[in-house]
Amino acid sequence: MSLQINQLSRNSIKNFVNSSVYSIISGRNAIIQKKIPFNNTLPINSYRKNIIKNDIIQKSFYHQKSLSEENSYLNQNLLESDPKLFDIIEKEKRRQYESINLIPSENYTSKAVLEALGSILQNKYSEGYPGARYYGGNEYIDMIENLCKERALNAFNLDPEFWGVNVQALSGTPANMCVYSALLNPHDRIMGLNLSDGGHLSHGHQTINRKVSAVSRFFETMPYYVNEKTGIIDYDQLEVFVKAFKPKLIVAGSSAYSRNFDYARMKKIAKLSKAYLMADIAHVSGMIAAGYLSNPFEHCDVVTTTTHKSLRGPRGALIFYRKGVRRTIMHNLQEFYDLEKKINLAVFPQHHGGPHNNTIAALAVALKQVKSEAFKNYQSQVLKNCKTLEKEFKKMGYQIVSDGTDIHLLVINLKPKKIDGARVEKVLEKANISVNKNTIPGDKSAILPSGLRMGSPAMTSRELKEEDFKKIAEFVDRGIKIAIGIHQQVKGKLRDFKSALNANTYPEIEELKKDVIKFSKQFPVIGFDLQSSRYCKE
Repeated sequence: MSLQINQLSRNSIKNFVNSSVYSIISGRNAIIQKKIPFNNTLPINSYRKNIIKNDIIQKSFYHQKSLSEENSYLNQNLLESDPKLFDIIEKEKRRQYESINLIPSENYTSKAVLEALGSILQNKYSEGYPGARYYGGNEYIDMIENLCKERALNAFNLDPEFWGVNVQALSGTPANMCVYSALLNPHDRIMGLNLSDGGHLSHGHQTINRKVSAVSRFFETMPYYVNEKTGIIDYDQLEVFVKAFKPKLIVAGSSAYSRNFDYARMKKIAKLSKAYLMADIAHVSGMIAAGYLSNPFEHCDVVTTTTHKSLRGPRGALIFYRKGVRRTIMHNLQEFYDLEKKINLAVFPQHHGGPHNNTIAALAVALKQVKSEAFKNYQSQVLKNCKTLEKEFKKMGYQIVSDGTDIHLLVINLKPKKIDGARVEKVLEKANISVNKNTIPGDKSAILPSGLRMGSPAMTSRELKEEDFKKIAEFVDRGIKIAIGIHQQVKGKLRDFKSALNANTYPEIEELKKDVIKFSKQFPVIGFDLQSSRYCKE
């Protein structure tokens, strides 16, 4: 074919193309003929390339073979290929369907997001960035990553002239580490909220005897704290600490702090040591995107977030960074941000290799959903439902850390109940209620903490409203009382308590579980069809 093309004149090529060029697409049951249109205005070389390309495609499909019997398993579905794993996943579907999920860092992502996660994009390797990859064949991968970046900026109403974003970080902790290594030198100083006060491991947690977080191994870290009486961040104390410690970066973020951050105040404090202010909005990014919480982008230099919590996307991360003028030093002398290159280099090649393209595509889907009116309404309901939990638990006599919540989560102080969060968590788990134990201000142990952390995003995704969360508060209260009763019977360590739960049948737990299942099954599920599931059919 290519030899014939070289002998054709421009006119004969046009006539050949216009006469009709076909590709033959072979399938298992049919051969389909499809006319391939060509543009007559293309130059001679483009005609040649198109015809040669078409010829290659034609011959490729015409001679396409099916997989050999030996390799036929590669086109089997999961049920055929691995029935044991398939069955475990089906049981997990039932657990999600029949359970109340109050873990604030979890959510139910959409079917479209799951489809992108399970797509053929998994097959592609693409080290580098759009237009500058270390592998070929990334034309569509580049399109997907650029689309994701565009939607990420749009989700938070950011002007690309003043903000950039990296979408390749695999999750929240690696994203934070990338920022630290991009902006700081080894042993530079970082300040983050104390872990027991609601902070996160990735903000530099360490104890007297142990550097728990890798961040504290490579950088000098110091915590700031909440006020012991109010449970609110002590900004006055933070200011004193910053003047003395002189950090180069301050993290405004948390995993169990239930109040809004005062980013404006923190920016003023950061300026005292010329520190970068970084917001970690992993938990609250959905509410910020919807406009219901204070906006970190007005004051921070860098903003990071995970994408699977209130954003309701896949398990990934976003790193936003400022562009343009950072500050005016004197008269007309200005200092400009130089974060883009540093952060991109920190993500790749310093901390990551090839990005997970299926995750980036799934994230693009989720970020498109963020701009919908339905998503904004969802975030509003998340806040209403969590406020309902606060009110109900207060009516029942429980102490709430910081005396309430501004966001999607709250933490109950169980000290007055003479029980710890670990034991309560295990009892509630037996009754199909998912919560998590959590440290509270003053706690020394993360194994036996005094707090119980709960949130509203997951069950709000299943369309529960305020009245439904009143019922949930009743279920949790029953579970706490059951745990207290068992704890009074079973003395000893936590392992003894767990052994008793596993070895004995407690009628009150079984009754609570029965009520929880009946309640939970009223509400729709997300991401899978009940009728096609193995264990969820009525």
